[in-house]
Amino acid sequence: MVTVKVLLVDDDALVRAGLRIILSSAEDIEVVGEADDGVRAASAVREHRPDVVLMDIRMTEMDGITATAALRRLDRPPQVIVLTTFHADEQVLSALRAGASGFLVKDTPPGEIINAVRLVASGDAIISPTVTRSLLDHFGASEASEASERRRLAAQRLATLTDREREVAAAVGSGASNAEVAASLFMSEATVKAHVSRLLAKLDVANRVQIAIVVHEADH
Repeated sequence: MVTVKVLLVDDDALVRAGLRIILSSAEDIEVVGEADDGVRAASAVREHRPDVVLMDIRMTEMDGITATAALRRLDRPPQVIVLTTFHADEQVLSALRAGASGFLVKDTPPGEIINAVRLVASGDAIISPTVTRSLLDHFGASEASEASERRRLAAQRLATLTDREREVAAAVGSGASNAEVAASLFMSEATVKAHVSRLLAKLDVANRVQIAIVVHEADH
């Protein structure tokens, strides 16, 4: 059994304690460390080498957005799930653009938190695709000129893809897992994984969420 190593970053000790209890109930998940602010997140990651970081967005010294971007610049970056108190939060979208693999609302049921950690560790699916898409829709066109420039740049990036790669990108952007993409496009999961790896390289993005953001921005 492969154990998923998790680091908790939150300035609320009670939140960290609650997450530790929830995650420790899963045999395949180990909480390897904690940090009480984004400032100390990078050093904690270097020390503990987690697979997944649960990152609070609002912290006093360094917020979760800045910390997420810093973690993604490391040589062996962990996957990051940001924690928020709101479903539609502009800071969540900023964190996703910074490289977070997805987000969880803090009152998410324990079983869903455990499943989200497993999904992100496997790299197979983004978290709460319906909520992520609604978040993108909510904030995607907040400023007309900025949205227009993002649409132009996203379209340029998608233009570098083959027709098949664009089909896979669109499916990933809809929140589909590798198995769902394989079924809808009549491909093996191994082939889908190979396409996703090429998409990450060609689009110069960190994860599936950022593929979804590029697809979304090109269409809006």
